[in-house]
Amino acid sequence: MSQFFYIHPDNPQARLVKQTCELINAGEVVVYPTDSGYAIGCQMENKKALDQICRIRDIGKDHNFTLMCRDMSELSVYARVDNTAFRQIKNNTPGPYTFILKATKEVPKRLQNPKRKTIGIRVPDNAIALAILEELGEPLMSTTLILPNAEMAESDPEDIRDKLEKLVGLIIHGGYLGEQPTTVIDMSEGETTVIRHGSGDPSPFE
Repeated sequence: MSQFFYIHPDNPQARLVKQTCELINAGEVVVYPTDSGYAIGCQMENKKALDQICRIRDIGKDHNFTLMCRDMSELSVYARVDNTAFRQIKNNTPGPYTFILKATKEVPKRLQNPKRKTIGIRVPDNAIALAILEELGEPLMSTTLILPNAEMAESDPEDIRDKLEKLVGLIIHGGYLGEQPTTVIDMSEGETTVIRHGSGDPSPFE
């Protein structure tokens, strides 16, 4: 049975944020809010937790996973990025964007796209997510919480609890979040390409 935390969306309680990170570091899978709906995540190095996420979402190892980062300081550790791309990303984060970049050797191979050796990078504009990432001190392996046979991300934490309380270690109630998919920007080949239009304004990258 999973734990269920009510965390304030504007002023996250430090005690609950700390407990969340303790669960992540202990290998638990967590459901948490972002600026693009609810996401499901785990500790970056934990293969067992990643396998559990793949089972819950019914996705394969070739899925494009994302590293949720607290700020730009983590970007160059986990992704190869030139000065122009760095400036573009810096000017538009935190925000509802996912940036596809070549992964560095710091990213576990199982998180990289197997053919392209890329990783998605996000700096979410959500107080709860940012508080967790700050306390965690490293990126969170993450993917949008879209359940099998569903087209939309989950938005109601009570519904998530009904569906997943026996499958994850923690569900965070951070409010009811509408469907707001990120805008996806591919910068992995040196050029900037908008590959999905979402809630982030694509014009700075076009």
